[in-house]
Amino acid sequence: RYPRYTEPQNLTTVTEFFLVGLSDDLEWQPLLFGLFLFMYLVTIFGNLLIILLVTFDSHLNTPMYFFLSNLSLVDIGFISTTVPKMIVDIHTHSRVIPYMGCLTQMSFLILFGCMDGILLTAMAYDRFVAICHPLHYSVIMNPCLCGFLVLASFLISLLDSQLHYLIVLQLTCFKDVEISNFFCDPSGLLKLACSDIFTNNIVMYFVGTISGFLPISGIFFSYYKIVSSILRVPSSGGKYKAFSTCGSHLSVVCLFYGTAIGVYLGSTLSPSPRKDVTASIMYTIVTPMLNPFIYSLRNRDIKSALWRLYSRLI
Repeated sequence: RYPRYTEPQNLTTVTEFFLVGLSDDLEWQPLLFGLFLFMYLVTIFGNLLIILLVTFDSHLNTPMYFFLSNLSLVDIGFISTTVPKMIVDIHTHSRVIPYMGCLTQMSFLILFGCMDGILLTAMAYDRFVAICHPLHYSVIMNPCLCGFLVLASFLISLLDSQLHYLIVLQLTCFKDVEISNFFCDPSGLLKLACSDIFTNNIVMYFVGTISGFLPISGIFFSYYKIVSSILRVPSSGGKYKAFSTCGSHLSVVCLFYGTAIGVYLGSTLSPSPRKDVTASIMYTIVTPMLNPFIYSLRNRDIKSALWRLYSRLI
């Protein structure tokens, strides 16, 4: 088993943290190493394939697939923030991460995670315009607006990331260096602080709630309008066709936000390290891995683009 990392209490100078990880049992390490390396490679390959198809297939030059390619790019960054470090830790039997490395990992995790949520909101808005205002779709969802939405998602996410970074950077004393996860998350770092962190907690959870609540509100509003519009369609075939265009996106939204909110609120209401780790795996690893499969298996345009790419290669 891994040796536990022991340090004196009330540390005023911390140079590194210890990540608890997934399992202390050394017999499980080869299996975990192979499993997460496989999941990481599948995620990279699947999302790169989506980006390749959208970039080189003229049939996919639409706002919906523009957002999807950006979502795939963000997913690659999102999973690359945590999994390579975890794989190296399993291979080297070391779970130590430097102080600045921990803060950097936390910043990129929040950056890509927040961008993921905002891009999903932009995709919901795209579906809302396509279904509720089909005649004005090309005018409303013009290239300038699409580019602006992606740029805005990056700037908002960067602001959110830097706010969390500055809050954690102000912590001068830690009562422990053991983080109950396989990556550096802000709530885990705040728990380790031995100073009064009430104000920091308020600010961090307020920022987290706003950055999570606003995208979810936008998604719910879009789907409320979409469902209302679809229910007015007289034919069942038309209803099915309209719902099928939203099914992939809705699946990804539920998977991503369900697990992310569970971790964010669950760590505060009922602390349980193992449950947090399981939910963290779902939204930091499983969701980015499943996104390409969800969109390709349920999307006729992606299937057709894959067939055209295969035909060219042959």
